[in-house]
Amino acid sequence: MNPYQFLHYTPGTNCGECGYPACLAFAAVVTKAGVRADLCPYLKDTLPPELLGNKASENALDRSQEKRELALATHLRSKMQGLDLHNLAPRLGANWLAEEPELLRFSFLSRPVQLGKAGVFINGEPPTDPRDQILLYNYVAASGGGRKPEGTWVGMESLPNSISKIRTLATYCEERIAERFSGRAGRLIELCAALDAIPAEQNAAAAAIIPVLPCLPLLLLFWDAEPEDGFSAKVKILFDQHVLDFLDLESLVFAAERTADRLLELDC
Repeated sequence: MNPYQFLHYTPGTNCGECGYPACLAFAAVVTKAGVRADLCPYLKDTLPPELLGNKASENALDRSQEKRELALATHLRSKMQGLDLHNLAPRLGANWLAEEPELLRFSFLSRPVQLGKAGVFINGEPPTDPRDQILLYNYVAASGGGRKPEGTWVGMESLPNSISKIRTLATYCEERIAERFSGRAGRLIELCAALDAIPAEQNAAAAAIIPVLPCLPLLLLFWDAEPEDGFSAKVKILFDQHVLDFLDLESLVFAAERTADRLLELDC
């Protein structure tokens, strides 16, 4: 299916709720890049049956996406060959040892990472999701000369060319945390502390600066539900104003998604 064919199944209102500025832009990324169609809240009832619940097509798309991600991870790994890890380490908040010059060590959401030209290991194991490799290789290969975080916080909407990522961030990070910890602000604070977060002075029921990576802090703001006033729990993720010195937008959104994953994983 091409973008113009898929466009017929969208509302055509360019409402932007999917995170893209126009329905045609959304149709293009769904049909060409494998973006999830259900990011549009108005599609499901209008899509024909063959486009709903087609597990074979979904599995084929998943496999294709995984191949692209593995290829990108391999490409980023190859870029490690020309890097001076000794000089990079202090700029990334990583540790480098003379006896193991091909490795960098740092923390990723409170878990130890070993990264080098031979691969990536989290808690001593290779990551099962290639997106973790992409995130960590991007952090090392695409940065190192950036400005350190200064504590001036901005929303995703303030970063350049981010309009398509706003809804994705909300769906895969903010809304998941808000729903899980509604009425449980104390538990959220406790779990943020388990990720070595620092409490923040903000006008919110819970506020914490979570060090996702050494130079990638996220400010998590949580406002609890107020049922008597009809308000649901809400989460807002903010980034340091220089965050793009260390990660691209795609990796940044995935870092936030992984933060939500860790909080929900710890809440057992």
